[in-house]
Amino acid sequence: MTLEVTVSMGWVNTVVDAAQRLGVKKEALLMTAGISPQALGWERWPIDYITRLWHSAERCTEDSGFGLKVGTGVRPASIDIVSFALQSAATLREAMSLVQKYQRLISDGGRFQMLPGIRGTWIVYHPRQGRLAFSPHQLEAVLSAVVTLSGWLSGKSLNVLRVQFSHSRLGRQTGYHDVFGCPVEFEQAFSGLLVTNEDLDEPLPNIDMRLAKVHEQYSENRLAALDGGKVSAQSLRRWLLTQLSQTLPKRADAARALGISQRTLARRLQAQGQTFNGLLDDVRREWALQAVAEGEQSLADIAQSLGYAEASTFYRAFHRWTSMPPARWRKYNAGK
Repeated sequence: MTLEVTVSMGWVNTVVDAAQRLGVKKEALLMTAGISPQALGWERWPIDYITRLWHSAERCTEDSGFGLKVGTGVRPASIDIVSFALQSAATLREAMSLVQKYQRLISDGGRFQMLPGIRGTWIVYHPRQGRLAFSPHQLEAVLSAVVTLSGWLSGKSLNVLRVQFSHSRLGRQTGYHDVFGCPVEFEQAFSGLLVTNEDLDEPLPNIDMRLAKVHEQYSENRLAALDGGKVSAQSLRRWLLTQLSQTLPKRADAARALGISQRTLARRLQAQGQTFNGLLDDVRREWALQAVAEGEQSLADIAQSLGYAEASTFYRAFHRWTSMPPARWRKYNAGK
């Protein structure tokens, strides 16, 4: 088991890059999302982080077609190492099967389902959100990315018969037609593409069975590492960050999420030179320094959000971290 639903940095960077192409600076995008720039150095993001990023991009770009632009701007790096396996697929149908198999390497935030019919096959996307509701732009990006990557693999435009989304229309109908080239319906039971069987079953130009086996084995190893239930201090730290806004996380909570005992969790952290309380203190410090510097919350509210029963306890912890009281820290940062 793993601590959280996560997404690869390849997909995160695809969203950031799309916003930058529309004139939104990376720093402004992250600030609006309430995400520290240090998070760009992580290996994966919690799913709620990228949902916050999507909502931030909506506000900053004010572009009703932002999700479609993200999807049409995808590159092999957007889908992590899965792109290598896809390049050796025999057909688009096989490529989609590989995406289904290795979806978690890209994101835990959803899964694909294929429903074959006489004329065509529905490629359905089932989102898996975290605590925060997904932006509909996320769904539009996924389906438009399927079209873009299919064109990249086959060297020609994908013949889509029909598209539907579970949400209401976000932008002009012409914007959807430019991407999908077919009728698009909204407020339907599911989100998906109906693609001709002919396109899905036509041999792809880059078939290489030897490379296919190498790429698939590498993807299997990466997936096994992701699913291995290994406890890393970095992943636990990210989990603590996502939990702090809800309640003060306890070691028992983390152990329960991982499906291991508290003693096993402590032993695995000790092997990395860490302790649960030490990581929690680090996360509280990072959260506190940012919140106090921003100046949007009262010091009492910050103390409460970090799980301190008394403001005085928070003040002592803050002095231990910075050698100054929080009010002076806020004033010092305001003058920078």
